[in-house]
Amino acid sequence: MQKVIYLLWRDNRSSAEDFFHRLRTELAAQLNPLGAQQLQLNLADAAVAPAAGLRQENNRPLPDATLSFWLHSANRLFRQAIDEAVAAFCARMAAYLVCESVPIPNTRFPARAGERTHGFSQMAFLTRPPRLTHEAWLDVWQNHHTRVAIDTQDNFLYVQNLVVQVLTHGAAPLSAIVEECFPPAAMSDPQAFFDAPGDEAKFQRNLAEMMDSCRRFIDFDRIDVLPTSQYPL
Repeated sequence: MQKVIYLLWRDNRSSAEDFFHRLRTELAAQLNPLGAQQLQLNLADAAVAPAAGLRQENNRPLPDATLSFWLHSANRLFRQAIDEAVAAFCARMAAYLVCESVPIPNTRFPARAGERTHGFSQMAFLTRPPRLTHEAWLDVWQNHHTRVAIDTQDNFLYVQNLVVQVLTHGAAPLSAIVEECFPPAAMSDPQAFFDAPGDEAKFQRNLAEMMDSCRRFIDFDRIDVLPTSQYPL
């Protein structure tokens, strides 16, 4: 099985509400018969408006949604019908074949099919800095930063998607797509985000440790961050 992630941009002639509704209902119904399994949508909808301060937009515009699922084969021969179905719902799309690692499975607030997952999901789109080789970048991210991300934040889901192949023409050359879920308070309270509610000293320590770790493998003028609502389908 192979995992594919699509970034989706809506047609501005339709409302965001209508776009998200059609993705959750019409598109999902079309993809299952085409072989897509374990579908998940992440939507930048009104429910995550309090997290607007967490958005980072260096490569504009950010997508309005992401779609992920598993296929027996993501080769174009077996994916073409899915690409065509997805393209019919959006103005623009970009697809990536990824290798998934889940350092933190969601056991605190288990996701339920068809329902919005508790809290919110932060999607980060990473591009490897030119100053690092692929091997060095991967080592810092997965073998060093992972522990820091777990220890300094109140994330209850942490998924690292290493981009293996860019699947669609014109898609940005991303290196990884990261998903982390946080409780609702973390949308607007930095102390809650960094697992230090009411504790300024711990907040400052966790923030400093996290930022120092990120600087080792992320160029902050190249990263994009999108708060979303997670919907497993």
